[in-house]
Amino acid sequence: MTDTHIPDRDASLAAIASLPLRTRLFIDGAFRDAKGGRRFTSENPATGQPIAEVAEGGPEDVDLAVAAARRAADDGRWSRLNPGDRKTLLIAWAERIDAHREELALIETIDSGKPIADTAGFDIAETARCIRWHAEAIDKLYGQVAPAPEGVVATITREPMGVVGAVIPWNYPALMAAWKMGPALATGNTMVIKPASYTALSLLRIAELATEAGVPDGVLNVVPGPGGSVGEALGRHPDVDCLAFTGSTDVGRRFLHYSADGNLKRVLLELGGKSPQIVFPDVTDLASVAANAAIAIFMNMGENCSAGSRLIVHRSKRAALLEALVAELANWPVGDPLDPSSRLGPLISRSQMDTVLDYVESGMGEGARVVTGGEQILRETGGYFVGPTILDGVRNDMRVAREEIFGPVLSVIEFDTEEEAVRIANDTPYGLGASVYTDDLHVAHRVARELRAGVVGVNAYAEGDQTTPFGGYKLSGFGGHDKSVHAHDQYTETKTTWITLRPRP
Repeated sequence: MTDTHIPDRDASLAAIASLPLRTRLFIDGAFRDAKGGRRFTSENPATGQPIAEVAEGGPEDVDLAVAAARRAADDGRWSRLNPGDRKTLLIAWAERIDAHREELALIETIDSGKPIADTAGFDIAETARCIRWHAEAIDKLYGQVAPAPEGVVATITREPMGVVGAVIPWNYPALMAAWKMGPALATGNTMVIKPASYTALSLLRIAELATEAGVPDGVLNVVPGPGGSVGEALGRHPDVDCLAFTGSTDVGRRFLHYSADGNLKRVLLELGGKSPQIVFPDVTDLASVAANAAIAIFMNMGENCSAGSRLIVHRSKRAALLEALVAELANWPVGDPLDPSSRLGPLISRSQMDTVLDYVESGMGEGARVVTGGEQILRETGGYFVGPTILDGVRNDMRVAREEIFGPVLSVIEFDTEEEAVRIANDTPYGLGASVYTDDLHVAHRVARELRAGVVGVNAYAEGDQTTPFGGYKLSGFGGHDKSVHAHDQYTETKTTWITLRPRP
């Protein structure tokens, strides 16, 4: 793996003109125009200016992509490949992603507004690491032999499902795709992926790198386009055996309906969140808590499904923690995402910025107080920037505490007792992530057990790593988890083979 290098702003600006932007659909190992000839504009959210015109797929393009994936699934060019050979090809792909890390990071930065320090320093490197990790697991996961009766050998094996459809969000365009591609391809499936229309460019280039690495044609196909046409076509397609989606809970419900109305394909949903961060009165290092709380809500501009958007703090610590949080914001400059010193860039679009500001207005209308932020800034850039925002005096029944904002807005809620803190934390329709800050090990274990969330960090904001599953309870998830070897199970079918032995002559 190459060393991490974050280019300076001048180098990034000079490199933009020569970026290899791929703007056509990627089907059966080749780029092609959409059948209907439609295109949409990809916009730089830091400037509001267009980047490229991207082919806009439709149901007919999904049919072509699924047909290519089905041929590749049925003829065994991938599923029946020697596991060691499949591992070698995926690792070669990961190495190409690493080799093109600066290029891919720059594409993601101008396409999504993510700071270059994040895309070059983490996102693209982690994309390659994810694919490599799942590749390495291919020849290390075994089937089973059941404790069958005498005269019988019963094996339990895993087989690829066939064609996997994936619908990817715009907040982590490459990495969220890798969370699906890594385990789905490692287990021998073929794929058709719909990236978000806002951020299709990096995945199109990554798919091309897969072909360059030797991944057979038809194994990985990418069809950008609207969710209402491309996403629904994937969800309803009778030749798609599994649909994996990361995004909003409302859209996730639609995929369950599509499956129920059609071929009952397996549906895997990683959805929204309203994650609590509980700060208990015994905590002594408030600066550390403030640093972690800021990461939890301001990382990636708060456009994160597991963002720690509710800070549930003991009444005795509220004032001191607020002071520490405001001081911590000095470490979170907002600015040009091509500047390596920027930690917050713009929101993804004008409509998302307006949505976030509407939530702030709603919170103020219900009695919350803006400690800092809450306004559009850097208007002169033409971009969609909102400063890190802290709302104090929030009650858990307010709209800002109930609904996913998907922006850099932290709601501060007070509590008096441990029981009350747990009740407030669990009083949400979501259950993706949670954090507990305490110096008391008994409190940490007790509260972590009681929180209804798929991932709980103690004295840190944490989502785990590639070795641990990521998914949620309640409206935050359905049908499976991303990451870890657990993700391999959800992209496979379980087969029992019952062999009756002939008796000895």
